[in-house]
Amino acid sequence: MALTTPDPVVIGYDGSPGSRAALRWATAEAVRHLAPLRIVEVSEPIPLGYRTAETVSVAELRRLQERTLDTLTEGIRLQHPKLTVDSVLIEDSAASALIDESVRARVTVLGSRGLGGWTDVLLGSVAMQVSIHSAGTVVVVPAVTSPWIQAQPTIVVGVDGSKTSAKAIDFAFAQAESRQARVAVVNVTPHPAPTFAGGLGLLVFDPVDIANEERLLVSESLAGAETDYPDVEFDLVLMTGHPAQALVVAADNAELLIVGSRGRDGFASLLLGSVSLSVLHHARCPVAVVR
Repeated sequence: MALTTPDPVVIGYDGSPGSRAALRWATAEAVRHLAPLRIVEVSEPIPLGYRTAETVSVAELRRLQERTLDTLTEGIRLQHPKLTVDSVLIEDSAASALIDESVRARVTVLGSRGLGGWTDVLLGSVAMQVSIHSAGTVVVVPAVTSPWIQAQPTIVVGVDGSKTSAKAIDFAFAQAESRQARVAVVNVTPHPAPTFAGGLGLLVFDPVDIANEERLLVSESLAGAETDYPDVEFDLVLMTGHPAQALVVAADNAELLIVGSRGRDGFASLLLGSVSLSVLHHARCPVAVVR
């Protein structure tokens, strides 16, 4: 029987601080899961009418990029002799190339912001587009992360009973098992919008009833992961408030924050929900968006 090659961990690299942090994260992920590492650098096509400096031709510039990428790749091979590493330089738009690569990836990793854009923006356009349109799980890594001060590392996963949050739970427990980490399973109930007619409130909000319902929903969602990962310890955290804000606060000292691409609320046609997008913009730790 022929052995199948595991899907690679794909890393989008451009030399920026964010992509260097993402490369470290992706390399560690590939080592933990015995998966190949594929480094993808994208060279944007030079528009007609533009040219490089007179002393450097377009062909020479591309050869320089290839040599630099080869040196980077060889350095990782030397550090991790058992790791299968390959790299490719693609001429395309960065988002388009990484979305294509995501079809064959175990996970696609990239920095929160690359070389372009405004320095005070946490999430760059490429990271946003790939997170929205990727075929699979995307991990966005900030250039600077919060310090991990806990004795046991923690992974935070947002759960709301949706199909993608169930997949997020599986991803979180697999990550926790490989890292010997604890999982914080966070469910956030939004504050109800008040509605009134004739001076009387139309909604009756009982926090105890809501908490019991959410606890039951989360317990049902966790059943499979508890069976598949019996050694992974976890805590159930029920919160009330704005879901994205609560998840960011819960993940303040986490190694990783994991969310589904779209929750049970919102429009079915949206590829990425508002909570996931908001978390990507504001979290200070790596964020995984699971499909």
